[in-house]
Amino acid sequence: MKFQKICVIGLGYIGLPTASTFAAHGVNVLGVDTSQHIIDTLNKGKIHIHEPGLHDELKKAIQSGNFKAATKPEEADAFIIAVPTPFQENKFGEYNGVTYKLADMRAVISATESIVPFLRKGNLVVLESTSPPLTTVDLVGPILARSGLEAGRDFHLAYSPERVLPGQIMRELIENARVIGGVTPESAQMGHDLYATFVKGQIIKTDATTAEMVKLMENTYRDVNIAIANEFSRLADKFGVDVWEAISIANLHPRVKILTPGPGVGGHCISVDPWFLVESAPELTQLIYHSRMVNDAQPHFVVNTVKRALGSLDGKRIAALGLAYKPDVDDLRESPANEVVHLLQSEGALVKAWEPFKPDANLVGITMSPTLEDAIKDADALLLLVGHTEFRRFNPMQIAGKTKARILVDTVNGWDVEAWKNAGFDIHVLGVGKVRNT
Repeated sequence: MKFQKICVIGLGYIGLPTASTFAAHGVNVLGVDTSQHIIDTLNKGKIHIHEPGLHDELKKAIQSGNFKAATKPEEADAFIIAVPTPFQENKFGEYNGVTYKLADMRAVISATESIVPFLRKGNLVVLESTSPPLTTVDLVGPILARSGLEAGRDFHLAYSPERVLPGQIMRELIENARVIGGVTPESAQMGHDLYATFVKGQIIKTDATTAEMVKLMENTYRDVNIAIANEFSRLADKFGVDVWEAISIANLHPRVKILTPGPGVGGHCISVDPWFLVESAPELTQLIYHSRMVNDAQPHFVVNTVKRALGSLDGKRIAALGLAYKPDVDDLRESPANEVVHLLQSEGALVKAWEPFKPDANLVGITMSPTLEDAIKDADALLLLVGHTEFRRFNPMQIAGKTKARILVDTVNGWDVEAWKNAGFDIHVLGVGKVRNT
């Protein structure tokens, strides 16, 4: 089928790059979002998120006439739902005394309902939002059935998760393999035909629930791997070992690939997706649950490391460098760095945060500095929470001239210990329970 017009609902970190890429490949795209501010920003040719290459792609799409943004859907050949699926606030599930987080599906429900008046026979609807297993079949399908049309018979319904890395989304959308799960084989084929518009990687067809689980499995695997790395960091600290050295040696084994420890796990994928499996089958997910517990507790280990470096934190001025959930992105969702800041403040520390990718972020209870210099000038200690390239390239001698702090805590192994020592700093690295030889 030739898709003349598609409607992308949700213009965030995934929806907007997806919409822009379709438009750049000649498809007429209507981007839909509930935020009037986002709509106005995009229709002026500007963007509200940081992603390399996205602004240029959107600008070309608007100039070509292939992209416009609105707050409501219109009739189209295909509809793509790419809205957030966060946690429910202050609501939890429980199984055998174990409490777990629950997915907030209100945005998916609202987006799906918005399609109903415009759904026509032969249309394709694709859910991209990461969701618990059976969401496509048991939630999206029945809502769309209110149109009087049946999924798999009158229109096509599929699930196709994003599998891209922030900072490289524009390239990976095109080059990465794509999985399309249809409620019928015909729906999967229609999804294949839609994404073949721009995807150069392999497109794998399967059923909708398998595609949902694939997405969750990928991020859960990484979460479990990071959890063991974080536990190793605590053990190394206890046993007088350098965890970074130990991991690098262990990874020389041809069948071992341990990921790196850090202040925790954040973002809208790895820190969230495992809970969808726990929610769907709490009786079968003990390992996944406990891995989540390990990673959620890692900010406390960071604070203990800071306390060893500074002693009492009461009244101590700390410059927190980085609040994004990973290096070189502006995404602060579920970031463990934010939790570290709050924990430090609960110990009486006075924290100023500098996030170069989002210096104007409005975060409850966190003081944002407008510049690096403002964050560090009066600090008693510098705390590296995110391995932004900018931070890794700091010149220790130059930093020494901008701050009275002489204590550093590095939670991501981002700084050369010897270089900082030579500049007069006392550096403490997370997971290093001994003095480094270099």
